Amino acid sequence: MRYSEVDRATKETQIQLSINLDGTGRSIVDTGCGFLDHMLTLFASHGKFDLEVKCVGDLEVDDHHTVEDVGICLGQAFAEALGDKRGILRYGSCILPMDEALVMTAVDLSGRTCLCYKLPVRSQKIGTFDTELVKEFFEAFTRKCPMSLHIRRLAGRNSHHIVEGAFKSVARSLREAVSIDSANLDSVPSTKGVL
Repeated sequence: MRYSEVDRATKETQIQLSINLDGTGRSIVDTGCGFLDHMLTLFASHGKFDLEVKCVGDLEVDDHHTVEDVGICLGQAFAEALGDKRGILRYGSCILPMDEALVMTAVDLSGRTCLCYKLPVRSQKIGTFDTELVKEFFEAFTRKCPMSLHIRRLAGRNSHHIVEGAFKSVARSLREAVSIDSANLDSVPSTKGVL
């Protein structure tokens, strides 16, 4: 089982997070930030990752520390669960429609951090959630689980649909990338022999 648990405590957040990459999409998420909870639940479901997240953060300040620190913990847990990446497909991509929105994502679990983020949204807020925090989340995630991650809006007007499409599409791209390649179970998918 490719599983990891992370506990992280700072003066701003206290987080317990676990992930099973070979799950069924089950999730228990409580960050105190409703929109982030919704996105992480979708992420688990579409990636078929079992995910548990409990975060107590300084939401009286704003959502920034909670969103960024959850991204840090998710990236750390993801990297630990992947291990040496032996037998994985490595690459994944998805073009996902969410009503009028269309989002493309592609991932390479290369061990090198590169986030190419072109996801313009019209609204600064979705409910009380700052839309600029979406990029903060994915930057934190890719720093701790080094990968090339491309996120691009191809179409869309509704900010909620665009962001939701991004989380679903990233999850499906990662689901493909972490899948086991039965033809290469004992090798790392790189001519260098390491990722």
